Amino acid sequence: MFDAAKNKTCPVHAPSDHPAIPEPKTGVLIANLGTPDDYGYWSMRRYLNEFLSDRRVIDYSPWLWQPLLQLVILSKRPFTSGEAYKSIWNEDKGESPLMTITRDQTTKLSEALKARYGDNVMVDFCMRYGNPSTKSKVRKLVEAGCTRILFFPLYPHYAGATSATANDQFFRALMDETWQPIARVVEPYFEHPLYIEALAQSVEKAYAETETKPEILVVSYHGMPQRYLNQGDPYHCQCQKTTRLLKERLGWDDTQITTTFQSVFGPEEWLRPYTVEHVAKLAEDGKKNIAVIAPAFSADCIETLEEINEEIKESFEEAGGEEFLYIPCLNDSDAHIKALSTVIEDNLKGWLD
Repeated sequence: MFDAAKNKTCPVHAPSDHPAIPEPKTGVLIANLGTPDDYGYWSMRRYLNEFLSDRRVIDYSPWLWQPLLQLVILSKRPFTSGEAYKSIWNEDKGESPLMTITRDQTTKLSEALKARYGDNVMVDFCMRYGNPSTKSKVRKLVEAGCTRILFFPLYPHYAGATSATANDQFFRALMDETWQPIARVVEPYFEHPLYIEALAQSVEKAYAETETKPEILVVSYHGMPQRYLNQGDPYHCQCQKTTRLLKERLGWDDTQITTTFQSVFGPEEWLRPYTVEHVAKLAEDGKKNIAVIAPAFSADCIETLEEINEEIKESFEEAGGEEFLYIPCLNDSDAHIKALSTVIEDNLKGWLD
């Protein structure tokens, strides 16, 4: 995205033989979860191995977890996960939707920040798992002259398995830099007014375009083990607050909206209610027309396009549900880009005013 060879100059008052260096810049590096390079077995295995070996994600003792992961899970799961990715793959661009959307978000954010700061800010993106790696993009920003980097995990809500592990990887990348840039990390934005407004607008737009108004909106967040909440992770509370703020902005009451959690993995008790079970119960209780939104995801991905719009939808319909409306993630919508660029500008204060 950037040409480090451009705009190199010799520092003022330096001797004539001093090597040219890039003009100082401020970098903004946005980060998302990650994606396999393709949906084939070995690509999926590499991606899942990196993801499921992260102690922030699975904190079981490696002596117990790694044999199970390497000998059992990674022998089978790449096949099923590969089929899931294949069902949503962007064949035209040869990449997952998450990669396509994150790149589009980066382009629009770059345009918005250039209008505000000119060429003083460079925007790029990385993935916590897979490519492009955090380390490679930190290196690229430093080579381009970024003496300051604002790192922005694209997770509205903090969780150890998302925001924290992204930050861990960013700081590990900084450890390899001889001349480290000054760094800042963007805090979670789960209650930011523009983020809530963007969510509300997406709901209003979806409801206005459907023939039959949904009886209830299911606000589905990615789940986590209950144990993590008990250990002090604030994710559950932040999700609940997002739902409450969205409800208040829409002017609804408690009967029109509910919070659930999806993507349960392993034998532990996870945050409840589980989305896949709750939508079935709604259908059994007479709610034949529902909508589902996933505010914890900044971009549509395997958990939304395949899990919600296929598996969870199927659970609802098999229980007697009739109309299932999935409301897409905010992606690169204008309202979302406005919210994200405002968050970035707030975090650049003191560096760039």
